[in-house]
Amino acid sequence: MNKSKLLSKYEHRLTLKNYSDSTLRSYLHGLHIFLNYLSVHEIKEVSPNVLETFFHYCKKELEYSYSMMKQLLASVKFLYEEVLQEEIDFDFTIKMKKPSRIPVVLSVEEVQRFLNSFTNLKHKAIFMLCYSAGLRVGEILNLKLRDIDSDRMQIRIENGKGQKDRYSILSKKVLQLLREYVREYQPNEYLFEGQGGGQYSSSSIQALMRRHKKQCGITKKATPHTLRHSFATHLLDNGTDTRFIQELLGHKHISTTQIYTHVSSRTMKDVKSPIEDLDI
Repeated sequence: MNKSKLLSKYEHRLTLKNYSDSTLRSYLHGLHIFLNYLSVHEIKEVSPNVLETFFHYCKKELEYSYSMMKQLLASVKFLYEEVLQEEIDFDFTIKMKKPSRIPVVLSVEEVQRFLNSFTNLKHKAIFMLCYSAGLRVGEILNLKLRDIDSDRMQIRIENGKGQKDRYSILSKKVLQLLREYVREYQPNEYLFEGQGGGQYSSSSIQALMRRHKKQCGITKKATPHTLRHSFATHLLDNGTDTRFIQELLGHKHISTTQIYTHVSSRTMKDVKSPIEDLDI
């Protein structure tokens, strides 16, 4: 099977198994790396030793991170088990020591300074929503007008990480800003759209984060995802039960010893977003 046919079959199989677009792109990227390695080294037949050498090369020579190595393993494993349906004597569940890193968190004052640096209504709405509800960038981009439930003061997140749906809290301050934004920009389908319609771009959000972080003197290695970490940390600081935070963020586990806990919509209404304490 030539490379183009293999890639087509691989993508087709991922789609049939209902993998998300982001996972599909990640798996295809990993497959490209593997196939290019075989091509450059003129490897015609893949053996367990070849796989061992390939992964060692990626880790040692290319210095791939823990997450990138996990992605590569999953990509190649999917190739053999789901696409080629061939058995190969190789353990794709290599146990790698996961680095223990503490996420970067902005202080309440830094978040307030950052959000107040925006004058553009759309840009401010994006980042206020990101912080006030603890949303990932991809979740913000996928939001549609119908997902903002002003009656229940909730935000519906469809197909979040792991293809899970959930609700997060809708701040009164954010709702007011969103109403102003919708009146001015009149989006058609997605809550935040590009100039030519369709979804707003992730790269634009990343660029805005870098620009405004610099503008207001924040030197931490902060990304839009840092606002999600800050949301959770500030809730904890305010005494919010970790079970509520778990539900709001869409995490499956608090820790390996705790089970996933659902929070009723009535209880969720009692949780105040930390953005309510900011002078925005």
